[in-house]
Amino acid sequence: MPQSSHERTVFGRYAAELFGTLFLYAAVLTIALNLGYPMKNGLEKTLVMVTPMGPFLLAIWVIVRMLRRVDEYVRLTILENVAIAAAVTAAATFTYGFMENAGFPKLSMFSVWPIMGTAWVITACVRLTVGR
Repeated sequence: MPQSSHERTVFGRYAAELFGTLFLYAAVLTIALNLGYPMKNGLEKTLVMVTPMGPFLLAIWVIVRMLRRVDEYVRLTILENVAIAAAVTAAATFTYGFMENAGFPKLSMFSVWPIMGTAWVITACVRLTVGR
């Protein structure tokens, strides 16, 4: 949790920028899906269907800007949380790969980010609670 006035300002600006890009992402995604699904497969459909990546890349830029604004301790804590979440995601997806070999249904690559995001949030919450 941000402690100093500077950290509160950085995280406030970050939240506003990130939610703005996520809103833009949702809008572009909705438009792309509505326009793209009826199209015939081909270059045009592919280009329409990947347009949500523009706002997604903008969100990455927002995250990088936030990381550059915070101090080293906060940056290290965030990095550790992401590393733990990545390890949990790797273990979960690797395990499920073996489960697919045992007959479980194939999962879309779209399932990876929710796993990592959930692991990231849980990691951050546990570390905040335990750290007190």
